[in-house]
Amino acid sequence: MTEELARADNDSPWKEILSTYFPQAMQFFFPETAALINWQHPHEFLDKEFQQIAREAEFGRRYADKLVKVWQLQGQEIWLLIHVEIQATPEDIFPQRMFSYSLRIFDKFAKPAISLAILCDADPTWRPYQYSYNYPNTRLNFEFGIVKLLDYQNRWQELEASNNPFAIVVMAHLKTQQTTKKLTERKSWKLSLIRRLYELGLQEKDIRNLYRFIDWVMILPKALEAEFWQEFKQFEQERTMSYITTGERIGYERGKEEGKLEGKLEGKQEQGQRLVLRQLQRRIGELPQEVQGHIETLSLEQLEALGEALLDFITIADLLDWFEANQTV
Repeated sequence: MTEELARADNDSPWKEILSTYFPQAMQFFFPETAALINWQHPHEFLDKEFQQIAREAEFGRRYADKLVKVWQLQGQEIWLLIHVEIQATPEDIFPQRMFSYSLRIFDKFAKPAISLAILCDADPTWRPYQYSYNYPNTRLNFEFGIVKLLDYQNRWQELEASNNPFAIVVMAHLKTQQTTKKLTERKSWKLSLIRRLYELGLQEKDIRNLYRFIDWVMILPKALEAEFWQEFKQFEQERTMSYITTGERIGYERGKEEGKLEGKLEGKQEQGQRLVLRQLQRRIGELPQEVQGHIETLSLEQLEALGEALLDFITIADLLDWFEANQTV
């Protein structure tokens, strides 16, 4: 598997989509818990609190963990621990890890957490849901809720009938999983799913958000990606709709090739600088002035290399590591 295809396992698209559509995620995957929550009251992501927990837990890499404070219909606050487990193979320590996180949350903040896991692996038999031990005078049985995305293979019609954005998320995940060695078929499904975003009549912001997820997980080799965008461009022209093609990846590639990223009157150097700065701000947030200044000193070749690399960045530390690795500092 190439490095580009391996990137499909990255947690960032799951983090983004969970943050953007958290109520819909709960209603889609865990309706019984969702029914307890007053969605009129704003929910709060407790990222700093969870980072404090996770730093102390020595269980290896996390994927898309979210600790969220919500309010019950009766008025009390409650915390939710949502874990997206993207494992290539089953992991024996997973139930212990879920218990450890729950215990640490309670220990540090005196708040019990409803623990829920979305299992994205391809093993139909791996369904961990509890951590327990039993001694003569001490016993424990900790259970947590799980959803197995693989189960939706037999519920495809239900996914097609749903207007919840996570139906599209599950479709994209399953078709990515099923086409690991069938990349031409993956290209066809990628086009079909993105066309579906238009056909559902979604708002522009929802199309953009779901497009980003589909594009990120359904990675294609460059040749097939080029074919995909030619086909999609034709579809887009037929529908006289154009806002999807401003996506990060194709926006960079097409802009670089056509030389019209920021207007015909600007030179390629300025075009590259402006594009890279805009893409970085979308990926990792506002950049310090000194970082922006450093980018403005890069050559056109370096800007093109950075434009490719930044698609994998999650934090500003990734950018600084790239500077150092490419000896630009």
